Amino acid sequence: MMMMMKTSRLFWKFFIILWLAQFATALGVGVLIWTHRHEDRPRLHEFREAPGGPEASPPHQPPVPPRSILPPLMPVAVGSVVSLLFAWWLAGYFARPIRTLHEAFEAEANGKLDTRIGTRMGSGQNELVALGQDFDRMAERLQQLVESQRRLLHDVSHELRSPLARLQAAADLLQQQPERAQEFIERIQRDTGRIDTLVGELLTLARLDAGTTDGLDESVDFGEIVADVIDDASLEAAAKACSITTDADDPLFVRGNRELLHRALENVVRNAVQYTAHSSNIDVFAHTLGGRLVVAVGDRGPGVPEGDLEAMFEPFCRGSAHTPSGYGLGLAIARRVILTHHGRITAANRPDGGLLVTIDLPAAK
Repeated sequence: MMMMMKTSRLFWKFFIILWLAQFATALGVGVLIWTHRHEDRPRLHEFREAPGGPEASPPHQPPVPPRSILPPLMPVAVGSVVSLLFAWWLAGYFARPIRTLHEAFEAEANGKLDTRIGTRMGSGQNELVALGQDFDRMAERLQQLVESQRRLLHDVSHELRSPLARLQAAADLLQQQPERAQEFIERIQRDTGRIDTLVGELLTLARLDAGTTDGLDESVDFGEIVADVIDDASLEAAAKACSITTDADDPLFVRGNRELLHRALENVVRNAVQYTAHSSNIDVFAHTLGGRLVVAVGDRGPGVPEGDLEAMFEPFCRGSAHTPSGYGLGLAIARRVILTHHGRITAANRPDGGLLVTIDLPAAK
């Protein structure tokens, strides 16, 4: 037994309570055994009053020994030692993992987000081990969120650096070459618009992450959203000699925020138009299946590596063929919107080429 182990108040509470309980048990058992043995001994007056008179008494009856407190102390002493060891072990069994969890929380609070408890909480299946596993899952998720925020801050800084540098260059050239003022003013307006678009998308993403969106319980005809999005996207698709085929039920009702749902579907469809092959077709399906609204958007582009199908919904994640017109926030916003509406969005490569993005939402009853 490691007597030098670091103890705590909880350890001593467990230890004292358990030891007192077992000590009382051992004391009671010892007194009971001693009393029982004393009562079973033959008494001298019983022999003297036996039938047949004094002559029937044994001629050499040994005297009855006086009571002694030594016999009950033996089981009490042995029980106390055993209970002492057992209480020490049991108190350490409960206090040690709790102390480990406390140290892990302190490490996380001090910025050591890679802290994991692992098997330090013990092995097997019990509440303490499950608590350690829950802590590890929480710590891993917290580390992912913090790293995601750091990457987001880095990516925002990177995305803003280029247009700001162009703005500074255009302002300097405007001072040096005032005769080209119209050209430089147009460039300034263009880059200012890009910054405004980026900031707007970041604000939308932040509101969705913070859960501060309103109007999520209104009845929305998703069929109208599909028609509006396809009508707008057809202009961009025509520039690439592409067409959009739609197969949708009518009506398609969901509960949520119409503006956000429109934004989510628009981002998915525009992403498909951007990456689909020239002179190809984009397929949009929207049907109600088993109380769920399922919307699928498929393109004929290069697809996405299997390892990047989940990462493509992260902010500032763009394919290798991305263009300067986007910031990689469209699908990230779409996923946040769908999750806010208690749905899910997934992506998969089509067997015959291209990418298929599927949105699954609870249909309105």
